[in-house]
Amino acid sequence: MSDFLLWSSWWIPFYGLLGALFTLPWSLGIIRRSGPRPAAYINLVMTAIAFFHGSFAFWHSWGHPPQQLIFQWLQVADLNLTLTIQQSPISLGALELVAGISLLVQIYALGYLEKDWSLARFYGLMGLFEAALSGIAISDSLLLSYGLLEILTLSTYLLVGFWYAQPLVVTAARDAFLTKRVGDIILLMGLVALSSDGAGLSFSQLETWAATAPLPPGSAALLGLALIAGPTGKCAQFPLNLWLDEAMEGPNPAGIMRNSIVVAAGAYVLIQLQPVFTLSPVSSDALILIGTVTAIGASLMAIAQIDIKRTLSHATSAYLGLVFIAVGLGHVDIALLLLFSHAIAKALLFMSIGAVILGTSTQNITEMGGLGRKLPATTTAFVIGAAGQVALLPLGMFWTLKRWLSGTWLIPPWLLIVLCFVNALGALNLTRVFRLVFLGPTQLKTRRVAAALWPMAIPMWLLTIVVLLAPSVPLNWRFWLSRQAPLADVGQWTTAWGLLLLVAAGLLGCWLGFALELQRAAARPTQKSLRFLQDLLAYDFYIARVYDFTVVWLVSATSSLAAWCDRYVIDGAVNLVGLATIFGGNTLKYNASGQSQFYILTILLGVALLLWLVFNGDWDLLFDAWRSLAAH
Repeated sequence: MSDFLLWSSWWIPFYGLLGALFTLPWSLGIIRRSGPRPAAYINLVMTAIAFFHGSFAFWHSWGHPPQQLIFQWLQVADLNLTLTIQQSPISLGALELVAGISLLVQIYALGYLEKDWSLARFYGLMGLFEAALSGIAISDSLLLSYGLLEILTLSTYLLVGFWYAQPLVVTAARDAFLTKRVGDIILLMGLVALSSDGAGLSFSQLETWAATAPLPPGSAALLGLALIAGPTGKCAQFPLNLWLDEAMEGPNPAGIMRNSIVVAAGAYVLIQLQPVFTLSPVSSDALILIGTVTAIGASLMAIAQIDIKRTLSHATSAYLGLVFIAVGLGHVDIALLLLFSHAIAKALLFMSIGAVILGTSTQNITEMGGLGRKLPATTTAFVIGAAGQVALLPLGMFWTLKRWLSGTWLIPPWLLIVLCFVNALGALNLTRVFRLVFLGPTQLKTRRVAAALWPMAIPMWLLTIVVLLAPSVPLNWRFWLSRQAPLADVGQWTTAWGLLLLVAAGLLGCWLGFALELQRAAARPTQKSLRFLQDLLAYDFYIARVYDFTVVWLVSATSSLAAWCDRYVIDGAVNLVGLATIFGGNTLKYNASGQSQFYILTILLGVALLLWLVFNGDWDLLFDAWRSLAAH
């Protein structure tokens, strides 16, 4: 029985897909009398089956070597396309994380979207979302992973635009879709190039191929950059990071998934592509540069936001930037631990702020206050999630970063500075949000706030327990991957001193968050320098404006030029031919005299003109040809 559950784990993504299909009668309005709730219950049952099936498969995968299931899809001449499934503790553990958070989020959504008229459509989209994420978790095929990433992009577009009656929501969904498409198209180019260079379309084959890859430096660099582009968009990294901020216009349950495991899916694919990045230092340096810029920039953006969901979404980009740095340095184990620790802590944070948003009907943290006394369970969940997000004892992120600084890997000094900076600003941001939302005097919109509904409270409590138990993963972590990290010479920037600086940075951020004076009103600083700095961070370094004056302007100018050419050049040429035909017809109709000798003369002149054109006006050549024919 256990072997059957392990072998059939490839079927787990289809549970979510079946749940999405079963909701169609309610989503399409075919069944109205029962209301949309049965559709939600069907998806919950299918997700629960996926979770328990995955749990048994994960449990029985221990002690077994990784297994592959290969499905032949297309074989034509030399083209052989297969879809490969990987069954290992890593892949099944990722599958369990997806199924577990998805199950809690769907229970949570029963309370958050209790009165929404399109509940069935939401659960259908969540089923599709879950199916794509589960498939990415166990996929060992680049081709299959790319197709699932495309489904994920479509699902993101539909879930962000769930409340499509609002113009801002439509704009956010469009921007999220187009931003991801930019990275996906470049990623597809990289996959085609990778397959053309002799690599099998399988992640497990990349390491062997990379060891003997006969690629010149330029091709290796371009290949690595192309493969980086897709995860850059999926993980909301600079310069494709603004879509995650705008995607917060969608429902909060979808935001929980998006900020915890959806962005992690792109990073998971990036981790599996890591052997390709070793072929060129350009690729590794690009990963480190993108991750560093995003980690620092997004941390600064987060502390200037007043929308409670946007403060956390920018922090998501910052911590995913650390994952990019880890992959660029070749520390794949740390990248996986960062994904795990961040996902569960960020899911708990979004669940807690969802209860706040539902109770106060606002997302502006300057309009909140005094909720700690009114919502003790929500406050506890936020505090534990925040502690799990930064490197504070005794929760998971502390042990994850401690393992990074343990001396197992070469840690350059600048990395410790980046880690301390991100940890300090992350602690400052979460402390600031905690003070404005849960502490201080009661505000106008927080006078009457009810406790979270039980469908929202139960997932928060369960996930709080999971966050408290999360340190057991980095503490008992073993090198599950076949790639072994090189042992480093323990230096002054690692071990105890590095960890001490990291913890000190987190405590400094917490102290600043409590010590700095926070403005609840919409007042702006009177000093021009502070006002400029506030606007610079609050408006995301004006990246959207830069896009407007560069990419958007270039596309608009190109479109205008193409429209002008289509209207005046192409259409003008077609219209000129039509006018010439009409004019010629109207002119020739006056030559229809009805006299046969006139028609014969016209035919002779036409034939003579045609022959003159054929022989380029050389009449002697024409006469010689005529004599030759007559002689024969």
